[in-house]
Amino acid sequence: MLQTVKPKNARSKRVLEAREPKLVENEKTTLFLRGTSASSVVQDALGDLHALKKPHAVKFQKKNAVHPFEDASALEFFSRKNDASLMVFASHSKKRPHNLTFVRFFDYQVLDMVELLLDGETFRQMSDFKNAKAGTGLKPMISFSGSIFENNPIYAHAKLLFLDFFRGNTVTDVDVEALQYMISISAADATDEQPTPRINLRCYMLQTKRSGHKLPRVELEEMGPRMDFKIGRRQEANDDMLKMAMAKVKGQEMRTKKNISIGTMGDKIGRVHVGNQDLGDLQTRKMKGLRKRGREEVSNGDDEGGDIEMDDDDVEMGDGDVPAISPKRARV
Repeated sequence: MLQTVKPKNARSKRVLEAREPKLVENEKTTLFLRGTSASSVVQDALGDLHALKKPHAVKFQKKNAVHPFEDASALEFFSRKNDASLMVFASHSKKRPHNLTFVRFFDYQVLDMVELLLDGETFRQMSDFKNAKAGTGLKPMISFSGSIFENNPIYAHAKLLFLDFFRGNTVTDVDVEALQYMISISAADATDEQPTPRINLRCYMLQTKRSGHKLPRVELEEMGPRMDFKIGRRQEANDDMLKMAMAKVKGQEMRTKKNISIGTMGDKIGRVHVGNQDLGDLQTRKMKGLRKRGREEVSNGDDEGGDIEMDDDDVEMGDGDVPAISPKRARV
């Protein structure tokens, strides 16, 4: 039998209602922790990631004796205590230098996690780029470059983690002025010399300039941070837990309508079926030139040697006469 917690006051009741399952999830809160040993490089990287995730982010300053892949009970405790679905754990050791562990939770239990080893030589902070920064709480545009994110299951797993980490809340409409920055994540194709290429993360500010046309010219200016990762250990999600996390409420799915589909850009595309058209009933313009002439009458008149009756519009011409051309029918 599941234990039910009864609220003692109105405040605890609101907290429990906020943690109840919802059809449309709230924006996920991210925890930022550091281990007992963390280098200055990985701490600076943790601070920049925390700045990108504000205001839905909580950062702890104290050291925590946590080993995610050995014992995840401490991580689950922090997740339940702070109602967090995502976590970034920073650590440093001789075997795994400048290590960032990205963790996802479901029902306050560890769903999956991936270790990303940061390159300390190529790392650049946001403060190293002397330019404007994006506003707090804005949704970024995310771009993935490289076929390895679709073909390699290891990099496909990392792609899902990055999407959950940076995507923010779910909205129906987006203001164009709110699109201020872009996150580009790229990786080269795997080769025999380098089977696990690095993942390059870059952040750019969007700048609109005059182009002489109606649409402005968009340019990108790097704002930081600049991070190059190497994939380390990872823990995949359990099949049963993943099925529960991906489950949808019955009756809430969008019903598919006949002959209506949604395009890749979210546009609604409809198909209309038209029956066979009978062109015999088509109304045409009544013109004198389209009037039916009796061929039988003409042929009979020639055979009998009689004269052919002409309409009033017909003109008798002699041998040297030239037919008069109406100015309306003249051709240039």
